[in-house]
Amino acid sequence: MLTTEEIQRKVRELEIKSKKITTHLFTGEYHSAFKGKGMSFREVREYYAGDDVRFIDWNVSARFSHPFTKVFEEERELTVMLLIDTSASNLFGTVARQKKDLIVEIASVLTFSAVSNNDKVGVVFFSDKIDKYIPPKKGRQHALYIVRELLTVEATKKGTNLDEAIKYFSTSVKQKSIAFLLSDFLDEGYDKDLKVIGNKHDVIGIRVYDKMDMQLPNIGLIQLQDAETRKGKWVDSSNALVQYNYQQHFLLQSEICKNYFKAANAELLHIRTDEDYVKILQQFFIKRN
Repeated sequence: MLTTEEIQRKVRELEIKSKKITTHLFTGEYHSAFKGKGMSFREVREYYAGDDVRFIDWNVSARFSHPFTKVFEEERELTVMLLIDTSASNLFGTVARQKKDLIVEIASVLTFSAVSNNDKVGVVFFSDKIDKYIPPKKGRQHALYIVRELLTVEATKKGTNLDEAIKYFSTSVKQKSIAFLLSDFLDEGYDKDLKVIGNKHDVIGIRVYDKMDMQLPNIGLIQLQDAETRKGKWVDSSNALVQYNYQQHFLLQSEICKNYFKAANAELLHIRTDEDYVKILQQFFIKRN
């Protein structure tokens, strides 16, 4: 459990780190990677050859006996929603950091990127139920509040119910949003509701995983325990068949997750705990442009 001083120090560290990343790496990328809610009217100007005839303002054109066209601009204000998995499986990590630490850093960077772009940002914390909802707002103070909550939210010893989180988001957030879903996605059966939000919102899944989620270390007899069910079993990690089955289970989960997001017309990023998440996010933003 972090003390108040430790929380304040960590929040400040994350703010400085996030601002540095946002300023030096995401300048322009975040801003242009996501489209606004629509187009707003800006002005009327003279019509030039090549302009879209659908936007000719016939009233103004008749008044001046000369064609004029309406000029629109993209509405830049966005609503960013973070759906954060707080289940105990995210407390796992063997290289560099725990999955929870990676989720906290990525969510902090996205939060400060949003507020620096004058966008609203909100959060849904979930495990096997909805743990907390922070409605979307603007501003630095709101961002700092979100980061404090990210740092202090208690990981529950319960399972992961992605479908519950997706349904809650769907009913709670009415305006079109950019929804980042951060989890290790150790769940199934959320495909139908993912399609529902995929039709209305811009949905991006960020699947965090550890090297040992994918591959057992070759160290002989070990006891594995499910962080959420607390059930344990002994396995021979030196056994080739055990190694193979363990990896196949991870690959199957990956394939299920990938297919769910593809069917929902949503995007999915895979980030390992020892990878440079900044580079992966930046490449993703650039690709969207």
